[in-house]
Amino acid sequence: MSITEFDLSKHKITVQDIIRNPAPGKFYEDAIKYDPGSVITDNGSLVVRSGKRTGRSPADKRVVKTAEMSEDIWWGDINIPLDEHTYKINHQRAIDYLNTRERLYVIDGFAGWDPKYRLKVRIITERPYHGLFMHNMLIRPTQSELADFGDPDFVVYNAGKFPANMFTEGMTSDASVDVNFKTNTMVILGTEYAGEMKKGIFTVMHYLMPKKDVLSMHCSANEGDDKDVALFFGLSGTGKTTLSADTSRKLIGDDEHCWSDDGVFNIEGGCYAKAIGLSEEAEPEIYNAIKFGTVLENVVYDPVTRKVDYNDVSITQNTRAAYPIEYIENAKIPCEAGHPNNIIFLTYDAFGVLPPVSKLTPEQAMYHFISGYTAKVAGTEMGVTEPQATFSACFGAAFLVWPPSRYAEMLAEKMRKHGSKAWLVNTGLIGGAYGTGKRINLKNTRGIINAILEGKLDGVATEKDNVFGIEIPTSCPDVPSEILIPRKAWKDASAYDAQAAKLGTLFRKNFEKYREESSDAIINAGPTV
Repeated sequence: MSITEFDLSKHKITVQDIIRNPAPGKFYEDAIKYDPGSVITDNGSLVVRSGKRTGRSPADKRVVKTAEMSEDIWWGDINIPLDEHTYKINHQRAIDYLNTRERLYVIDGFAGWDPKYRLKVRIITERPYHGLFMHNMLIRPTQSELADFGDPDFVVYNAGKFPANMFTEGMTSDASVDVNFKTNTMVILGTEYAGEMKKGIFTVMHYLMPKKDVLSMHCSANEGDDKDVALFFGLSGTGKTTLSADTSRKLIGDDEHCWSDDGVFNIEGGCYAKAIGLSEEAEPEIYNAIKFGTVLENVVYDPVTRKVDYNDVSITQNTRAAYPIEYIENAKIPCEAGHPNNIIFLTYDAFGVLPPVSKLTPEQAMYHFISGYTAKVAGTEMGVTEPQATFSACFGAAFLVWPPSRYAEMLAEKMRKHGSKAWLVNTGLIGGAYGTGKRINLKNTRGIINAILEGKLDGVATEKDNVFGIEIPTSCPDVPSEILIPRKAWKDASAYDAQAAKLGTLFRKNFEKYREESSDAIINAGPTV
């Protein structure tokens, strides 16, 4: 069968020119022909534009509410309910639009490296860019697996160029990203940002895996020569992708994983790295992965030399690179490993309060996992320069389906069963808050991570933080001791105390919504103010 003879009639699509799982070169050719704005750079990557939306649209995400699962879902601002009738309208709108296209791309692939748990996923889309993106992000089947693929477990209808009807009940804009667990389908309207497909599949796995007693996690993972495994949790900008890409360790994955009774496995077949400020010196593994087959989203390039300027954020600060995981030289293929030895929670603390590293008790680990804290400076618009705290449950609230306590309990159970240690690592400011403090440099953060993974912080002297109750190592190999204790790193200790009390209050206020479903031990593991 040629790549243009695939039949989508079972999906009510009658377009004749269906291109299924082509080689990257075919996506390139069609992007240049049919996708305005697509260019090939000097390193062979494909630059594309995602249209007016250069990031996800979480306010437009909907989950279809059915009787079968109404009690399962964490309903609210994250999982906004949509009735079945409205979903059918959006689904039909997508089908009708896709049927007007001259050609469509079908990408069949897997989510989940462990064959026991993997999901067969089908993407149907019109843009070559979207096809190549999901070719990179899904696990690519072999020719024999593709021949025997059969019916998919989940189908994504990407009609992102066509808007949702804003007069349809439940629509808040011309974009709508709808997940239906009853029909195992997803519809995308009004947004061409490719990350909606990637995170949509992650949302699906976040629902299905816990039903099988498998913990789904928004984290990166790597493995050392001694088969020791580390997980890195953290919100965007905390260093999750950067710190897991380590030449001395094998990369299991950079963003989405599951933890089963057999160990850890990656959900994806690729990486989706931030490209802002990318340099070969600071992040050689990621920099060298950008080559033929890599999708570069919304970056700026020189029209003559075709050289990319990773520091130019005139289109968006959310510039991205999507590439197959094997483009990372030391990736572990297949992307599976044993149980984690160390679990690292990364935070960018713009308040300058949290230490560069601290060890957590199991109860503190649950508290900080449920909290999912980071903080940044909002920017200069309207004169806002104060740090802004962000709390995202399980370091990925936007993708949770079950209540956060379900994931936290599973994490705690698996940590106890397998003896995993938990650490909190601040990759943000030290020695002061925004305006006076300085960001801990990457060399020192890598030194801390290395010390954790090599067991060099086990048994060292610690100092207990008065507000957060966490144990702070007073020494760390190859890291200046003067930066380890935050209060001592500030010139004004009383100013530090005030800032620590402020941040502690923000933590406690955020945790109020989880108090009812949390034990006293977990509640008491938080800061005291």
